[in-house]
Amino acid sequence: MKGLFVTFEGIDGAGKSTHVEGLAQAFRERGRSVTLTREPGGTPLAEKLRTLVLNDAMDALTEALLVFAARRDHLQQLIEPALARGDVVLCDRFTDATFAYQGGGRGYDRQVLRVLEGWVQARPGTQALRQPDLTIWFDLDPAVAAQRLAGARLPDKFEAQPVEFFRRVAAGYADRLAESPSRFARIDAAQSRESVWQEVLAAVQQRGLLA
Repeated sequence: MKGLFVTFEGIDGAGKSTHVEGLAQAFRERGRSVTLTREPGGTPLAEKLRTLVLNDAMDALTEALLVFAARRDHLQQLIEPALARGDVVLCDRFTDATFAYQGGGRGYDRQVLRVLEGWVQARPGTQALRQPDLTIWFDLDPAVAAQRLAGARLPDKFEAQPVEFFRRVAAGYADRLAESPSRFARIDAAQSRESVWQEVLAAVQQRGLLA
């Protein structure tokens, strides 16, 4: 079977991670092999870079460079081989998160991010970039997300940001959706868990990806 690449996006507290395993199980029940992964991370090198990005102080360009370095290793070592053998790859965050967090949240130059995206995600022998077949965006009011996260765990440096930062992140996601509307499925993450799951399932089925 042809490989399938699905990404899950949203601000911290939106609840996206809850539904990754559910969708993985739905694909497995239909006989598909599934690779679960995340960004930053997914490979030993990328996980080391994740620790730096989430915890160490640095400027937005340094963050972006580290994230894209982790992404390159992730693509080369895990994502591309999995897609080549026909797996469904479900990834908790991908490049849209960089445009949302470093571009929207940090206010970093999106044109520089596009250049990095082009370098890192170029597919050998083609003019195309590796992009998800479907991006599921869990859209949630940042104030509600902050309430969900309160006291849940020791926050990393992003989770500790003020609500206004996450409003800019959410706007960054909205900009990416506007640029690639056919790739995105926007989910109202303020609903009950079961209602959110039904929307996720419907988004995948409507695109014929869960035959």
